[in-house]
Amino acid sequence: MDFDYDLFVIGGGSGGVRAARLTAQDGYRVGLAESSRMGGTCVIRGCVPKKLMVYASEYPEAIALAREYGWNADAGDFDWMRFRDRLHGELDRLEGVYRRNLERAGVEIFDQRATLDDPHTVKLADGTTKTAKHILVATGGRPYRPEMENADLGIVSDDVFHLDGVPGKMLIVGGGYIGCEFACIFHGLGAEVGMFVRGAQILRGFDEEARGHVADAMQQRGIRIHTGCAPMRIDRQDGRILVRGTNGHEEAFDCLLWATGRRPNTEGLGLEALGVEIDRKGTVCVDEYGQTAVPSIFALGDAIGRMELTPVAIREAVAFHRTVFAGEKTAMDYDLIATATFTQPEMGSVGLTEEEAEEAEPTLVYATAFRPMQHAFAGGQERVLFKLLVSKATDRILGAHIVGPQAGEMIQLVAVALKMGATKADFDRTCAVHPTMAEELVTMREPVRTLS
Repeated sequence: MDFDYDLFVIGGGSGGVRAARLTAQDGYRVGLAESSRMGGTCVIRGCVPKKLMVYASEYPEAIALAREYGWNADAGDFDWMRFRDRLHGELDRLEGVYRRNLERAGVEIFDQRATLDDPHTVKLADGTTKTAKHILVATGGRPYRPEMENADLGIVSDDVFHLDGVPGKMLIVGGGYIGCEFACIFHGLGAEVGMFVRGAQILRGFDEEARGHVADAMQQRGIRIHTGCAPMRIDRQDGRILVRGTNGHEEAFDCLLWATGRRPNTEGLGLEALGVEIDRKGTVCVDEYGQTAVPSIFALGDAIGRMELTPVAIREAVAFHRTVFAGEKTAMDYDLIATATFTQPEMGSVGLTEEEAEEAEPTLVYATAFRPMQHAFAGGQERVLFKLLVSKATDRILGAHIVGPQAGEMIQLVAVALKMGATKADFDRTCAVHPTMAEELVTMREPVRTLS
């Protein structure tokens, strides 16, 4: 059969763009459809704008710290609209980079929604159809808004970057990394922030000790965390949003942000009618090579929900390209993928949590918490945490967790060592860089406890 394309990609996020570009650069005919903006969640309404907001929110503390070091500094008033306009200008620039890279590689772009007609045919919103030998679903995900009365009074993370100002008083519902990051961001920008967290602690799935450390630091900063609590009733009252929690707490807010998880963008694509299996969460079921039950259809990124991280989607795209177009069957390696949570303080993690290590094998726990020099000098009380989980049998480091300034930067390098199979003895043999926080990684000599 003669196809219009060798590959047609549905979705212009980081994963879809990488797969399309690599394939086109190898001389294959590639088409890509994107119904929103090129760059997807990460570039347009996720990682990039969020991290820029993190930077903006950190300046008040940095300026206060500067005064303790002798600078006559004043934070002044934050100009949200000036920041927002510059933010959107940067997002426009990045979107242009993504688009130009695709065009230079020879990818034909369709700025419209695409669905599937059959295993080799996509239908565009304008009614035209395109055929392809292979179809890649890279449609990403979207924020989830709970189904309850007046839920529409709240915003989701996509809306944050379009606010007309910093809310005076804000409630964030959800204790995952998105909710916690935005709680710290808006607190840093001057909002009074409260959180409703359904579970007993924030950051479910992360190391218990590390997430407890973050929670304590957030509350010390003034963020009010209501655990074991979810909204029971939401009403509009005198221009504000009145929220009653399941714990009986009732309070009015200027803004309600739903940070209650995300869902894959797989509805209405026509996948199930073709025999592609979709699970109850809406994720596309694929094998280790990203292939669905329909041989010509593949999927990656948030659409398959393995690890909803931009670098993971990009690596999945590379594995897909190698498997399908380079003749090298390549499965994605999900082992020892580091993550960073851009709360204040930051948290970086790689490998097993203490709870997972305890279930896996006898483990030695090395940990230390202390006031970092920069803040201790200025009278700050916040402490950082360094933690290593070490196999008692092999001495191999099973997991590492850091809470403190620049934890994301540090954990990236720790992940390299762990991926190479580093042992505690390897860390012990490494000479410290002094004075740094990171030197604690190579100077912890005695375990604080043993897990058996």
